Amino acid sequence: MFRKLTFIFALTSMLAVSIPAQQTLTYPKPKKVDQVDDYHGTKVSDPYRWMEDTGSADTQAWIEQQNKLTASYLNTIPERDRIKARLTEIWNYERVSAPTKITEGFYLYTRNDGLQNQSVLYRTDSKDKPGTVFFDPNKLSTDGTVSLSGSSFTDDGKLWAYGIARSGSDRTEWKIMNTATGEHLSDTLPPNRQGGVAWLKDNSGFFYQRYPAPEAGAELRAANRFPKIYFHKLGTPISDDKVIYERNDDGELTSGGGVTEDGKWYVISTSKGTQRMNEVHFKDLTRPDSPIIPLISDRTNSWGFVGNDGPVFYFRTDKDAERGKLVSVNVLARARVWKDVIPQSENTLNGVQMINNQFVANYLKDAYTNIKIYDKNGKHVRDVELPGIGSAGGFGGKQDATETFYSFSSFNAPPTIYHYDMKTGKSTVFRTTPVKFDGSKYEVKQVFFNSKDGTRVPMFIAHKKGIKLDGTNPTILYGYGGFNISQTPGFSVSRAVWMEMGGIFALANIRGGAEYGKEWWANGAVLKKQNTFDDFIAAGEYLIANKYTSQPKLAIQGGSNGGLLVGAVLNQRPELFGAALPAVGVMDMVRFTEFTVGAFWKSDYGDPKKPDEFKVLYSYSPLHNVKAGAKYPATMVTTADTDDRVFPAHSFKYAAALQEAQGGDKPILIRIETKAGHGAGKPTAKQIEELTDIYGFLVKELGMKY
Repeated sequence: MFRKLTFIFALTSMLAVSIPAQQTLTYPKPKKVDQVDDYHGTKVSDPYRWMEDTGSADTQAWIEQQNKLTASYLNTIPERDRIKARLTEIWNYERVSAPTKITEGFYLYTRNDGLQNQSVLYRTDSKDKPGTVFFDPNKLSTDGTVSLSGSSFTDDGKLWAYGIARSGSDRTEWKIMNTATGEHLSDTLPPNRQGGVAWLKDNSGFFYQRYPAPEAGAELRAANRFPKIYFHKLGTPISDDKVIYERNDDGELTSGGGVTEDGKWYVISTSKGTQRMNEVHFKDLTRPDSPIIPLISDRTNSWGFVGNDGPVFYFRTDKDAERGKLVSVNVLARARVWKDVIPQSENTLNGVQMINNQFVANYLKDAYTNIKIYDKNGKHVRDVELPGIGSAGGFGGKQDATETFYSFSSFNAPPTIYHYDMKTGKSTVFRTTPVKFDGSKYEVKQVFFNSKDGTRVPMFIAHKKGIKLDGTNPTILYGYGGFNISQTPGFSVSRAVWMEMGGIFALANIRGGAEYGKEWWANGAVLKKQNTFDDFIAAGEYLIANKYTSQPKLAIQGGSNGGLLVGAVLNQRPELFGAALPAVGVMDMVRFTEFTVGAFWKSDYGDPKKPDEFKVLYSYSPLHNVKAGAKYPATMVTTADTDDRVFPAHSFKYAAALQEAQGGDKPILIRIETKAGHGAGKPTAKQIEELTDIYGFLVKELGMKY
């Protein structure tokens, strides 16, 4: 594995806002412009194009009016105070991560005393000692909106490169600190969409990726294209940094790299957009001015670097193995021969770590974790026994480490950290989570349902034990379904509180994710994206048919690509749901490529400039399929003003269109967070406030008793 440590992931025409006692809403009336674009002969109207200028007086006035409307509505819900009190109470528990061994006598872990906005890094000379504060991100701002967004230590632990992000932005500023003295070096990378830092073994410098600087004032919306990999020599100006790898053939290609643990190789992965399929190049760091050498020159399969033994490289790949396998190759051999080390199995190989000169393989069996250990020759050594249906992660450490740590959690099981002896295979509880939640009162089950085309789809369902299946249970159905990302069972305070409130939580493992390998993703992408929506609709129908809930009690929820999911499904089956919660969603599917990293998503969505792909995009685009006069369920759109991943104008335009079209009597609201981005690094206080509003909204709209 790489020697790199990353810590945890004014409108003059507006009407006045008023909410009479009967809760009749008067929505702001934004202006509309005569903007029509021609896509392959199809005329597409975009009357709210002006909202893409998020800093304009008109847009800012509309935001203010909408937040005032939403706040006025939410303030009429008396249960919100109790919800906030319980969220605050259950959130207020000590959260401590597993220790990571940086080098001998230097362990690092994170701790949050409960309600701190950001977790604090602690340093200790033993995994069993508390140690002292190493770095406190809470001191970077008074409101907790500056967060740690990346971390990389030199091999000897003497220098630390760390990234900080402001207001949830993906743009990161990197600084270098002497770990013994706490002093900072003059070397600083200015805010950019940096790809992380990879140190040379002698600490003389590091590799990193950056994009061309956008125009001043356009940092949060400008399209990002043509990144380059640079080398920075410590003590020299950033302006002198040398480009060591670039791709001028396609602005949507992005490259990132890491230095191998032995310090001898720099391995570069290049992919298009967000595709997992990638090219691989490498550089011999033992020879000055060595060239960049191609290893994989096409992008038809995924290749994830795992580790190396000298010139023998190990990769997790889906070449000739949809569900993944581990392979090896001698990169210096005159005739490179690829060898299967761990062949494909019936389960999906989610990832591989190299520890104790063995391979720890993380598999997904129907979307929950199985861990298996193999020796260097691919011989099965043992399974790691886990407590039940849930998610396990961790297993970090250097290739010769004999100990490691992992965590396990599920919807009803707060994270437990285990110490694992790689030699004996013994797991020992290292730390439990003192959360005020009794998981024994809740159960987690997995069911399977058939989608529209007959595909068998899994879904996790969690709720209080003994619940009656009489169709009266308020239920949140959550989904994502995209970008080859698996959704697995795990604990969260928000879901725990929802189940305490009497709610059911359902997670559908719809197509577009990676739960069953490459084909599962491909059958929910580009021209087949409708399968994702069909799966989610079928999940809702299953919950209703089996009397977990009923239409008036069923809410759907998703964020980012999941926000797109909720928006699309809401248009297609508005009568099926009682409430909808699309968060930071991609809602304009004909212009998503115009902003920040949107063009990278064409691997999942397709390209609106291609006639056949535009046709599919336009057919489900949430913004363009809002139907005037349709009776939409209660909907609360959420986004943030500094989201520079999914540009907030997506949500602005969608909410305005939905408010105008609503033919029913249910509210259409938008909640626009300030000084927050796509979600990463959001302060605890803001998370609690947002969840209070979301659950208050559901209590009222689903008719819950709380």
